[in-house]
Amino acid sequence: MIVVGPSPGKGRGVFAGRRVEAGAIIEEAPVVVVPRGEIEHLDRTVLGDYYFLWGADEEDAAVLLGLCSLCNHSYQPNAVFECRAEAGTIRFLALRTIEAGEEITTNYNGAPDNAKPLWFDAQP
Repeated sequence: MIVVGPSPGKGRGVFAGRRVEAGAIIEEAPVVVVPRGEIEHLDRTVLGDYYFLWGADEEDAAVLLGLCSLCNHSYQPNAVFECRAEAGTIRFLALRTIEAGEEITTNYNGAPDNAKPLWFDAQP
C-alpha cells in the first residue's frame, strides 16, 4: 500500500502504492519508547529528527518502526498520525483520498491545521 522513494527537495518520502480512501488506515506500526531521561542521548544522533513525543504528558519519546517514520511534513497534510500509547503503536490515517503515486505527508505538530513553527525551516 505504501512505498519509500525520492522526494524532491526533501530526500526520501512515503508514497501511496495505490489509491487510499479518506479515513483509511495507511499504516499502524509499533514504537520503541525512549524514557525522558534518555532523550538527550537520542537528540545527539540522526534519530533526533525522527522521534515522536510520547505519553500523556509528551515527556517521553517514541521511535516508530514503520515506513511512515519517513513521512515528510506539510502544513497542508493529506494524513494524520495518532499516538496509541495503550497499543504501543502510531497509526496513520488518510485525511482525504490520496491517489497512487502521491506523497503522504503529515503535520509534524500533530493537528493537521497547527501552523506552529518547527525545529527546521518548513514551507508554510
